[in-house]
Amino acid sequence: MLDVSRTPSRLLAAVGAGGLLLTGCASADTGPDTSPNGLRARLPEQLRKAGVLRIASDLNYAPVDFKGTDASPAGLDPELATALGKYLGLRVQFVDMPFDKVIPAVQAREADLAMSAVIDTRQRQNGTDEYGRQTNPGVDFIDYFMTGTSILVKAGNPLNIVNLDSLCGRTVAVQRGTIQDELAQRQTAACAKLAKPLQIHALDTDDKALAEVAAGTAAADLNDYPVAEYNTKSPDRGGKFQLAGGYLQPGPYGITLNKESTGLQYALSKALDQLIRNGEYDKLLAKWNVQSGAVTSAVVNGGL
Repeated sequence: MLDVSRTPSRLLAAVGAGGLLLTGCASADTGPDTSPNGLRARLPEQLRKAGVLRIASDLNYAPVDFKGTDASPAGLDPELATALGKYLGLRVQFVDMPFDKVIPAVQAREADLAMSAVIDTRQRQNGTDEYGRQTNPGVDFIDYFMTGTSILVKAGNPLNIVNLDSLCGRTVAVQRGTIQDELAQRQTAACAKLAKPLQIHALDTDDKALAEVAAGTAAADLNDYPVAEYNTKSPDRGGKFQLAGGYLQPGPYGITLNKESTGLQYALSKALDQLIRNGEYDKLLAKWNVQSGAVTSAVVNGGL
């Protein structure tokens, strides 16, 4: 299992773009018209006429996706989506739903895309389970941010959790349907070999997982690094949590698209490249203090 330093760096992002993401198709080229009008012309006619980009998201994952004080969408994903929509002349409309429903919503065209801290993986691209069996049509991704899994424990780390193996014999809380849910499920086999069964509490939201850690019901919560980092520093958490061990399984967040949405994929990937080049992308990451996850270009289906 890949384990790098606790706090990701620009180097990690560069590794993602130059190594992990080399398997995808870089979207950067200078030939086509990538002006706002040129890209808007590549959008499906129905979307141009509607003028609205419907985005599925679980708005319970600060600082990436959450509801602000006025209950409107807030965080990195909503602001990046708004910037992309503005570039393409589209208004964005977020549809709040449980995380495990966002990919099915895109596949069923109940949403034009999803932006919900969805990690791009080969299994999600292909619609397969861990054994390679086809379970759904799959989706496409435009990768826009490098992340990974962190272990979040109660402040002071009273159980001395240092890695996944030290969770054996204990209970871990995760949000249902996430990469962390899958990671915990895989860890059960390692714990079984040690004769220390791992109990998994798969919950609707990460806030519920955090509540179990705070109450001592679970030894740890597994979640994405920007969210884990936020929960160690956010004033409303009151210093209840800390990070334990290293940074696990780096991979990219991806704008999630129906595999038939090729025109939308093209326009969004080129628009993202423009936001990266003009500096607006970096400003958004700086606002949410997640600059270390920056990528250098939009990449299609770069996850492993």
